[in-house]
Amino acid sequence: MKKLLMLFLTLSILIAGCSKSSESSGKADQVTINFTHWRGEDTKAFDEIIAKFEKKNPTIKVDMTIFPSDSYQSQIQGSLLSGEGIDVFASFPGSQFNTIQKASGFAKLTNEKLLSSFDEKLIQVGKVENDQYALPYQLVYNIPVYNKDIFNKLNLEVPKNWDEFLTVSETLKKNGYTPILFSGDVSPSQFINPMIMNNQPTENALHEVELGKRKLTDDWYVKTLSQIKELNDKGYFQKDALGTKKESAAALFAQEKGAMLAQGSYMMATVKQQNPKINQGLLAPITVDEKDAVYEGVHTTTFLLGIAEKSKHKEAAETFLAFLAEPEIASEYANATGQLLTTKDVSYESPELEESAKWTEKKTVFQPRFTILNERVTKAVETSVQDVLSGVSPTEAAKKAQGEVDRVIAQ
Repeated sequence: MKKLLMLFLTLSILIAGCSKSSESSGKADQVTINFTHWRGEDTKAFDEIIAKFEKKNPTIKVDMTIFPSDSYQSQIQGSLLSGEGIDVFASFPGSQFNTIQKASGFAKLTNEKLLSSFDEKLIQVGKVENDQYALPYQLVYNIPVYNKDIFNKLNLEVPKNWDEFLTVSETLKKNGYTPILFSGDVSPSQFINPMIMNNQPTENALHEVELGKRKLTDDWYVKTLSQIKELNDKGYFQKDALGTKKESAAALFAQEKGAMLAQGSYMMATVKQQNPKINQGLLAPITVDEKDAVYEGVHTTTFLLGIAEKSKHKEAAETFLAFLAEPEIASEYANATGQLLTTKDVSYESPELEESAKWTEKKTVFQPRFTILNERVTKAVETSVQDVLSGVSPTEAAKKAQGEVDRVIAQ
């Protein structure tokens, strides 16, 4: 009996040991990847998608980190360089992508199945030479959102030239609406784009500035700053526009206190969540006579998704990217957030997406600001807008910005 009892105890210990060993092995096989981006308004949508991903891939856990868009690059640089804390991350196109890529922050993407899930024409901004380093997930229009019902109530048509834009703005102001809600943290980098598009209708105007082929002191740029100043001087922006944050401007627009929001199509879903009855459209200020207008608006392929070069879990990170590109998941994200996407076979359902989709048929230019590859030049352009809204003359603001560009070129 004692021998049998001893044998039973020995077997129990062995089984328990095997069980613990199995548990340890299971934990060792599980990895946690970090997904970092700036779109706090997408938290709920991503939380639900991540839950589905983890259910489908039980050995991979996804932690999400979100930073404000205006400080995003400075927040992520240390983690990318150290290889700690970031596996999958988003970046803006242009200077931010260029800076991170030159610092070897992106891993090269070579999975043909993953790449083939995207529309090849829409992912070029994530390429360097022939190599793909990041995949733009969103197609957005960087032009003001407007309240269709307010326009209809006042019998206003979408303006087709600069004089009409001023007339519409004056009518809105006289009727108690803020014509253009401007946010100091976002609008300088957004509103400048449609203001430039016809004043200097070339695809690389600002890139040519950083190459020394054009100058910010040229007539076309001074004119652009002068027109922004004109809007401000006439009271077509709200008071303390530079002190208004992105979320606050969107809230005022959702409350129908303003008729235009100087941001872009990416805000339409957020506004709709706050005011389900709002009827939104997109328009671009035309800064020239109608006959001289080359472009109708501005588009960007943005929210570039990439894998950190120093990630210790690249295979798991790639699995997560592939999941985001699946048509069913991409459609879920698109309809939850109101974003047009660059992936194939997406099904759009919301009125906001249908409105944005109309712009795919219009003649638009890729966002001028995102053709700049140097972060200091990007900042100089944004600061020039802030300067004129702070009272600096357009000529002086342009001269100051060009001085910074000259210093960059000289280095």
